[in-house]
Amino acid sequence: MRSYKSLNNLVGWLVFALATVVFLMTLEPTASFWDCGEFIACSYKLLVPHPPGAPTFLLLGRLFSMLSFGDVTKVSVLVNALSALSSSFTVLFLFWIITMLAKKLVLHRPGMHDDRQLEPTFGQTLLIMGAGAVGALAYAFSDSFWFNAEEAEVYAMSSLCTAAVVWLMLKWENRADESDSDRWLVLIAYVIGLSIGVHLLNLLAIPALGFIYYYRRTQNPTLWGGVATLAISSVIVGLILAGIIPGLPTLAGAFEVFFVNTVGLPFNWGIIIFLLIFVGLIWFGFRQSFQRRNRLLNTVMLSFMFILIGYSSYLIVPIRSSYHPTINENNPEDVLSFVSYLKREQYGDRPLLYGPQLNAQPIAQTEGAPRYVRQGDKYVVAEYRPVLEYRPEDKMLIPRIYSPDPLHVYNYQKWVDVQKDVKPTMGQNLAFLFRYQMGHMFWRYFMWNYVGREGDLQQSGILWGSADGNGLPERVADSPARNAFFALPLILGLLGLFFHIRRDGRNAFVVGLLFLFTGLAIVFYLNQPPIEPRERDYTFAGATFAFAIWIGLGVLALAELLQSVIKADTTRAGVVTLVGLVVPGIMVTQGWDDHDRSDRYLSVDSAKNLLNSCAPNAILFTNGDNDTFPLWYAQEVEGIRTDVRVAVLSYLNTDWYIDQMKRRSYKSAPLPISMENKDYKQGTNDYLPYAENPAVPAVDVRQFMQLVEANSPLLQVSYGDGKNMLSFPSRNFYLPIDTAAVAKSGIVPADRRKQLVPQMEWNVGKSAIEKKTLLILDILATNNWERPVYFSSTVDSRDFMGLQPYFQLEGMAYRILPARNPDYDEKTGANEGFVETGLMYEKLMKTFAYRGLDNPTIFYDENNLRFPANYRDKFSRLADALLMQGDKARAKQVLNKAFEVMPDKAIPYDYYVPQFIPALVAVGEQQRANEIMDTMTSRAERGLAYYSTHNQALFDQEFQTYLATLNGIGRAAEEIGDRKRAERAIRLLQQYYNPRQ
Repeated sequence: MRSYKSLNNLVGWLVFALATVVFLMTLEPTASFWDCGEFIACSYKLLVPHPPGAPTFLLLGRLFSMLSFGDVTKVSVLVNALSALSSSFTVLFLFWIITMLAKKLVLHRPGMHDDRQLEPTFGQTLLIMGAGAVGALAYAFSDSFWFNAEEAEVYAMSSLCTAAVVWLMLKWENRADESDSDRWLVLIAYVIGLSIGVHLLNLLAIPALGFIYYYRRTQNPTLWGGVATLAISSVIVGLILAGIIPGLPTLAGAFEVFFVNTVGLPFNWGIIIFLLIFVGLIWFGFRQSFQRRNRLLNTVMLSFMFILIGYSSYLIVPIRSSYHPTINENNPEDVLSFVSYLKREQYGDRPLLYGPQLNAQPIAQTEGAPRYVRQGDKYVVAEYRPVLEYRPEDKMLIPRIYSPDPLHVYNYQKWVDVQKDVKPTMGQNLAFLFRYQMGHMFWRYFMWNYVGREGDLQQSGILWGSADGNGLPERVADSPARNAFFALPLILGLLGLFFHIRRDGRNAFVVGLLFLFTGLAIVFYLNQPPIEPRERDYTFAGATFAFAIWIGLGVLALAELLQSVIKADTTRAGVVTLVGLVVPGIMVTQGWDDHDRSDRYLSVDSAKNLLNSCAPNAILFTNGDNDTFPLWYAQEVEGIRTDVRVAVLSYLNTDWYIDQMKRRSYKSAPLPISMENKDYKQGTNDYLPYAENPAVPAVDVRQFMQLVEANSPLLQVSYGDGKNMLSFPSRNFYLPIDTAAVAKSGIVPADRRKQLVPQMEWNVGKSAIEKKTLLILDILATNNWERPVYFSSTVDSRDFMGLQPYFQLEGMAYRILPARNPDYDEKTGANEGFVETGLMYEKLMKTFAYRGLDNPTIFYDENNLRFPANYRDKFSRLADALLMQGDKARAKQVLNKAFEVMPDKAIPYDYYVPQFIPALVAVGEQQRANEIMDTMTSRAERGLAYYSTHNQALFDQEFQTYLATLNGIGRAAEEIGDRKRAERAIRLLQQYYNPRQ
């Protein structure tokens, strides 16, 4: 018979193997949306991603990417596999954590001690293995953890770091009496140091580790000893978060500035002096530990050193940045910019313990910390970070309702009865904390994992019963993400929790601390606003990890409940293990269809299609995240259209990014920007206010840019603070066009030559011009039509600056041309972008890829479905344009293609589909048009009926979308003369629209 140790290892690796197979089978083969494209690109070439970076992840990702052996199409799946294997090892460590804790309970030896020599009976061993397998597999197939396992993000590896340090601490606890046991503590410190280069969530496990140490080293723990342990552990977390991570580089930066500016030494000598002093202090600390024969001090010094060794992965950031790679966010090439990068200063701050409430008005702006840049042989202050001052009566303790953003104010009101211009009460403040931040943004996510999830729409709630969707909107009822666990994981976990508390209170307290700090403590620290761009459940994987321990121990609780019924230990262990395995069994069967991404190519195809929309050597303005990161992946990894320069609009508000845009990148020449760094450095021309000058009815763009570069007094205004700033005197801009040269260049299609204008005229419609807008104006003035300039069609229309009359729709992007679109309606925004039918037909029908969009077995969540909706809009625009030209044959081909590559059964009809109805009727597809109208009207009716009585405030976007759909159907039905369907749609629209007035 195998020993307990060998069985523990064998079963653990079998659980690992099962999790690995599942994660690899459901792995996404390309770069997912959000940060994944950026992380894959930065791993492949060791580039510099957004702050604070993840150098440990990038280094390991680079190693995995090398296994592609030159096949760049395999890079993404290999880096994704890094997350899959990180998740598998997390499951393995969790299994061993549960079995270590379960062994104490089964052998009736609670607390902290060495139980390695105790050999359980076969029945006891089977029960312990069953507990480990049930708990580990339940976590493996939990919603948030499984999601993290399928993509190249840091959260899977972060979970691995957490699991590893908890497992190592329990290994130490079994060996604490050995003379060399402190080596386990040093190893834990190294893992914590490495984890800093992945994500900081791992640090929140330190308080739980502190109590394991305290309970193991103290014969008679006391309440005040526990309080001291918690305080010391919290201080350690704070020292790492503030003292080591940004603190040491900040101190090095202070040395650098002092010794360069004051002493007059060359650059970098301040850092060298700091390192010499720092190394000397470390040597002194070790010398003291040896001289005094102080084991604790020596262990602390070793742990500190190994945290630094792990943290040293961050050296890759300034090293790689100094080589000016193509992705180099924030340009952290020296110690001063590196500190700003680590502190995530570009994202701003949220009040935590004390600060302004949402109606607070600043009474002053003071100069905060300086930002230094090199100039000549000194460091000079580029700007002082502004610090807003508020009246004491406008501040409050624990400010949760703090953002004055109108969208945030609107969403605050969904949770608490706050009013604009009225200071929230502490009751309202705490109500928002408990209802939204803790209730909606933590407990809802927690219940998704262990109770059930209503669907994939943002704000989706908890599914307590079965997955039956009677009466629900089809989009919710038929969603593969509608998962019913019947609360079985929760029930089993609660049984394990109560059993653990009753039988081993100290270890239960440790697990509870892990749950608290990786869950509710994060909620308190993040202080989330009332609306997020997407669901944030991935943040709380540590809390679901802790609860999974109790799910495993719940098997022991079941065994105790059945003790009087089933006497034999082995039989009872087998029965409760099989019963317990029902829990992960339900979770994997319910979750498979919405976590299986094995055939999903949408994000990368959308990136390639957008790049292929552009003419050679183009400039493409995009939004951030989902609009940009897949483009970076396509260019950096697969080498797709590197002649196109992607310019991220939000980044164009920063000097470091503009500097990068003025350098060559692969096949793309530098952007045609005339401004020098002095004209756009941070703190200069960040925004230009509108200061009307009646004598200037319109502004010549070229002359305006010359005045900006000259810092002309003609543009300067003062607002009483003693500082002058540049402004713009009119919202009307114009750009003279050399029509003969433009016509000769051939950039305007022959059939549009009559639309060529001698002067482009537009209204920016803004009260202030941001730096990014100034850059776009500069490019228009400087480029002289030598390079094609595009906006992605997904860019916010407010960033178009009123240039829409001069847009030409080419695939998924709008090209700016000096030809005015006669069909554009400036009042309604209809017909945005002239449709050049030949070019559009080539792109949509022959060039673009739509892999998997016709497959109904592939799950596309809410975020993924936004991109096919854009495709449908472009198909519709092309079909309408062809019909206007009298080309019914090709219009019908376009319509057939649209529904062939994106059928309703795979990509449900969206709000763009009613646009197809008149065109379908025009080409003889009346039956399809009727089916669309009937299907979408019925869906809208069902959805509106549900949301009007269920959580309407949370799902107002869906409610408004249904109303817009009915409006589109009604208008389309009237256009084709179908009064019956038009009346039905309008009647429903009026029924649900009026009550919301």
